[in-house]
Amino acid sequence: MSNETMLTRRGLFMNIGILFNSLVAVALAVPIVRFLFSSVSRERRDDYLAWVPLGSVNEFPEGETRLATFRNPYVMPTDGATVNTACWVRRIGGDQFQVFAVNCAHLGCPVRWFPQSGLFMCPCHGGVYYRDGSRASGPPERGLFAYPYKVESGLILIRAGELPTPGASAALAGKKSTCA
Repeated sequence: MSNETMLTRRGLFMNIGILFNSLVAVALAVPIVRFLFSSVSRERRDDYLAWVPLGSVNEFPEGETRLATFRNPYVMPTDGATVNTACWVRRIGGDQFQVFAVNCAHLGCPVRWFPQSGLFMCPCHGGVYYRDGSRASGPPERGLFAYPYKVESGLILIRAGELPTPGASAALAGKKSTCA
C-alpha cells in the first residue's frame, strides 16, 4: 500500500469522532426542528375558536349553579387527565346562561359554589364572588372569567379556548374589562 491511501490511527479516530459528533448533532436537532415546525404541521390555529359541548340544557335546572366539565380543545398527547376542565354553569332562565371558569381571578385557585349563601368562594386567599360572577370581596380586582356560550339543538356550547385576561394593554387604553 502506498502512504497516500493508508489510513493512520489518528485519521481513523478522527473519522470515528466526526461520525459520533454527527450522530449527536442529528439526535439534538430532530426535536428542535419538530418543535419549530409543530405549529405549521398540526394546523391547530382554530382550536381556540372551537365550540365545545357542556351538556344538555335539561341538565341545568333554572336558577341553579352546577359544575360541568369539558374536554379542552387544545390538547397535546402528554396532557393526560388535565384536558378535562371544569366550569360553573348558572342557568338564569330559559336559554340564558352564565358559564364561569372555575379559577379565581386573583391567582387561579379553584373557586367553590356555596348555594346557601349564593356565593363563589376561593379557599386560597379569601376571594368572594356573587352568583353573577362579579367581585364581592377579597384580593381579586375583577369578577370571574366568563366563557362565551350559545345554545344549539338543546345543547350548551362554550368557546373554551383562551380566557379573556385583560392585560396591560387594556389598562393603558382605558378600556373596561369584560370579565367583571
